[in-house]
Amino acid sequence: MPDDGRRRGGDAAGIPWQGRCRACLSGGRIQGGERLLTLEDKKAIVADVAQRAQAAHSAIAAEYRGLTVADMTDLRSKAREAGVYLRVVKNTLARRALEGTDFDCMRESLSGPLLLAFSGEEPAGPARVLTDFAKEHEALVIKVVALRGKLLAAQDAERLAKMPTRDEAIAMLMGVMKAPVEKLARTLAEPANKLARTLAAVRDQKAA
Repeated sequence: MPDDGRRRGGDAAGIPWQGRCRACLSGGRIQGGERLLTLEDKKAIVADVAQRAQAAHSAIAAEYRGLTVADMTDLRSKAREAGVYLRVVKNTLARRALEGTDFDCMRESLSGPLLLAFSGEEPAGPARVLTDFAKEHEALVIKVVALRGKLLAAQDAERLAKMPTRDEAIAMLMGVMKAPVEKLARTLAEPANKLARTLAAVRDQKAA
């Protein structure tokens, strides 16, 4: 049974403890109790991450050292619910996957045990999920943030997390568009309303 230190976080390869255990059951070479990734494994990981990066609006790399297995499971669940792709990946493979994508700018900043988060739906999705989770789990530390090809400061994740969702943005836009339309409708209707009031006054005067 691994001691608590091995159950927390991950190893230099960026593979969490629970991932190593599952990996041991799926074949491949085992060394020192851990499964070594085959060339095909590495190619598959690079292809998967590259595909996600190419479709994403934003990306975040966060250090997860110190998170427990239960913490990681909870984080993955929250990310899945928010439509955010989350993956722990070795930095050398991550750099290879990000090369030539909008997130090429992140490659030189990747160091330590990191997880990558992408979103092709909500630009603020990864920032929202990770900043919320970090409030209750200090072990999760956001290290690298990128939005549409631009590298941002790690602290910008807070501002990014406060961006409205797609639905909220549409609602705000509709509200802005609706106000002038309603004003225009009232303006166009005013002459007709004025004429109707005048005719009513004339009719009342004749009736008297």
